[in-house]
Amino acid sequence: MDLMFDISGLASDEDEFSNSKKDVLKFLKIIGVDTRFISYTPQKIYINSLRFSKFSRTRQKTFNKQYPEMEVVRNTLFQKICSKSARNLTLEIKPNSTVLMPEDNFICELLMEPYTRKYGVKLVYEGDYDLKVNPLILDDKVNTIFEGIFAGEGLNLIGSENEIYPLANVSLDWINSFLKMDGQDLIEGENKDDLANSFSEFLEDVAPQFRENVISASEFINEKNKN
Repeated sequence: MDLMFDISGLASDEDEFSNSKKDVLKFLKIIGVDTRFISYTPQKIYINSLRFSKFSRTRQKTFNKQYPEMEVVRNTLFQKICSKSARNLTLEIKPNSTVLMPEDNFICELLMEPYTRKYGVKLVYEGDYDLKVNPLILDDKVNTIFEGIFAGEGLNLIGSENEIYPLANVSLDWINSFLKMDGQDLIEGENKDDLANSFSEFLEDVAPQFRENVISASEFINEKNKN
């Protein structure tokens, strides 16, 4: 059960907690929120994992007393997206690495921001880097596999040693459903192969979970072929 927080001493000085990112995160830590499991933006705090962030309703009330203008987003779908994304990122990200971000990709920004605290990574938009974010989504990854099969090229498994894929386990439907709820611009898939797209649409009707199965089967076959 949550403890009630007395922050009267913490905020007695108007300038003690400014609206800077540093102070917002500092305040969250003081009231017991694990900031490795939230995404910070200047207007909103997005909860990545309700369980691990410990961002309870009581803590939210305490936070909003200090920062009434900041919205706390408790979106269940976004938390599911974060969980799927973490399956790749925890394996791909190297601690304290410099990561090149794509321009104007809101969902990638949200997913990568907590890793500045989880793994100490530095997010950059130009210059030297250790790893590069590839915004490939699950739909395009699967359609690329189908495209290679239909073209007689075998399995096209996209991957590069210096790239990370925060959206490779996340469907376009999930991403756009969340973006719509959050009032953001929707995105489109990149793979434009008509046959691959049509086949995916057919499978969507008969087996909605087919994409994860296609990826698992393709990776299994690829590993067998290596051996």
